[in-house]
Amino acid sequence: MAIPAAAKAKAKPTETATANSSSLTSTVRAYSMPLILFLAAMYFQLSIIPKSFPPSHYDVLGLRSQSSVEEVKEAYDNVSSTWNSEAQAPDSLEFIKIRYAYELLTNPSWKRNYDNFGFEEQIDVIEKLKKQYAGESFSRIDLPLLESAASDSEDHNLPVLTSRDFQTMFQENKPCLIKLCSFGSKSCDQFSQAWKRIAGFLDGVANAAQIDLEEIQLATYLAERKPTRQPFFRNGLPSFVAFPQGCKSAKCLIRYEGGPSIDSITDWFATTILGLPRILYYSKESLAEKFLAKVSLHKVKVIFFSKTGERAAPFIRQVAKNYWAHASFAFVLWRDEESSFWFNSFEVESAPAIVFLKDPGVKPVVYHGSFSNSRLLNIIEQNKEQELPQLRSTTSMQLGCDAHGYSRAGYDTVTWYCAVIAGRHSPQLSQMRRTMRRVQENLSNEVESVPADEEPYTAPAAHALKSKRLTFAWLDGEAQKKYCQFFLHSETSYETCGSRTDMTDVPKLFIIRYKRNVTEESDKPEGRPKSIWDSLRDQELDPAAQLVAKYNGSDEISEITKWISQIIKDGDARELPHYRTRTPQLVPDDSEPIWSGSVQRIPSTITIKQSIIGILRGVYDRMEDPRIGPILLLAALMSFGTIWLRRSQVTQLSNQSNSKDKSRRRRRDRTGAASTQDLPPSITDLEPRDSYEMPLSGSDSDQ
Repeated sequence: MAIPAAAKAKAKPTETATANSSSLTSTVRAYSMPLILFLAAMYFQLSIIPKSFPPSHYDVLGLRSQSSVEEVKEAYDNVSSTWNSEAQAPDSLEFIKIRYAYELLTNPSWKRNYDNFGFEEQIDVIEKLKKQYAGESFSRIDLPLLESAASDSEDHNLPVLTSRDFQTMFQENKPCLIKLCSFGSKSCDQFSQAWKRIAGFLDGVANAAQIDLEEIQLATYLAERKPTRQPFFRNGLPSFVAFPQGCKSAKCLIRYEGGPSIDSITDWFATTILGLPRILYYSKESLAEKFLAKVSLHKVKVIFFSKTGERAAPFIRQVAKNYWAHASFAFVLWRDEESSFWFNSFEVESAPAIVFLKDPGVKPVVYHGSFSNSRLLNIIEQNKEQELPQLRSTTSMQLGCDAHGYSRAGYDTVTWYCAVIAGRHSPQLSQMRRTMRRVQENLSNEVESVPADEEPYTAPAAHALKSKRLTFAWLDGEAQKKYCQFFLHSETSYETCGSRTDMTDVPKLFIIRYKRNVTEESDKPEGRPKSIWDSLRDQELDPAAQLVAKYNGSDEISEITKWISQIIKDGDARELPHYRTRTPQLVPDDSEPIWSGSVQRIPSTITIKQSIIGILRGVYDRMEDPRIGPILLLAALMSFGTIWLRRSQVTQLSNQSNSKDKSRRRRRDRTGAASTQDLPPSITDLEPRDSYEMPLSGSDSDQ
């Protein structure tokens, strides 16, 4: 069906408008990136830069940067001389800005900090006074605006580093904590006493020193840098930096990012720099369940009572790390309303105090008062062992209860004894441990009280204990199953050794007599080749012979003491067989210290959170770089030029292609017209002249 000419004429403007709209959309889309970069450059130059670089206090007085104090005073006198007339009197805000600049730049310490580090400690005074004196006359403003420090110098009993002796600080190869401050700063003066306490906590563990900003070269070396290379202190003063052990330059130092408090600074330095464990706090409700019940039975339990609630000082944490194999540590916050509970439980009268809990039933050992590093070490060393030590893989040699070792009396001792209580953790085992401690105490007291000319029935055991040929210990029968069954080989050893199978727990006492064959060891040929059988035998058999005696009597202390003495008397006097065997090895304890558990794991120096904060901080710092605006504008121009050039080349090629198509179409049209000139019009015209549409016949409908 043919389209009318009028409809074609109406369709052409619509197609043209659609084409123009599509062309505009494609143009905007093509130039979107240059447009975004241009808008970002304008926003940066007109909004961010003025906020990041406000007029300096020198500009307020009409001076060049870093003018001298005399020039500042002269400029202020010139400005203030015009304030006598009411017409030229400044408003309160203008006066506050001028007076603030004058007081800041005429104080040598404040001026030095501002010129070199952009640091002004009391900048919030302007906003505070602006609100306080809004709408009032400048003559009513109280002067001076700024408060000076109580003293212009801190207590120099603590080391104050200079550029000359900075390198000597690292000769001891210790970690170091440095405080950067200005002795004329109010905040630094207020923190001076806290700094003394922090330095005291680090005594013997790390070095502590302070640097005054007067040492401009050294302070600049340790300060952070803006993108403009301007040194600054992000968190103000005082600022803290730490050098880990082995670090001797600013490339590896670590900055403290928290608030200036004793607890947070010491905790950060102890965990991040020194790698020391945290010692957790417990309440009276959680102490028994979460600490006392979970600590290994062979360890002494050390409880610190604190009035302040501050976390453990670094030297306490160092002690906890050094003595983790012997003791476990906890902190308790002292409350006056709970004093009766702690006195009834551990005989603690007040805080600070330290309590040592040893064997079951043993009276707690309590020390009251504050503790220095040296005093704490002495106390821990005196109380690190239980009264009745546990026989373990790490203590068997020390106790003299190992066939591969020697007696506590020395290498020359031929015969010695080890009395062992074996059993599973149970009230029965705790009771037997208390009984054996009483036996040990009675023998120790008997040696000191009985005259030398009297020889009671307990004398052999008492003299053996005094000469260190007799050792008392206890054995965990469940953890050391093979070792326990080796010495208590009987039908009822399951009651003592191995995992608990029923409700029966029967601790057993036995004595091991160790004896070395001095003659055999001295006659052993040196350098003479041995057969393979001799080599295997020497590797399998223990050097010392072992004989075991098991106690089957009552739990009476006198009976046990008498039996031990008789065993030692017979072992020393009678010629017993020299029987060597191969003893099962004691199962090693968990090698991981208590502070490496998930609850108290030392945090990494670089965590994901710290990395994200560092990235965001770097982006924020870059926002103050004045080069960002021109770079964005240059990028916008380069992007615009590149896109324009690329689109121009595409348009030129498209125009050339369209012109070629049009020329081909004209030639084709001319050729077609010449070939159809002699044909009838009905064939050549789209709508032949004098033509009409013939109506269809209705013959089908008529029928």
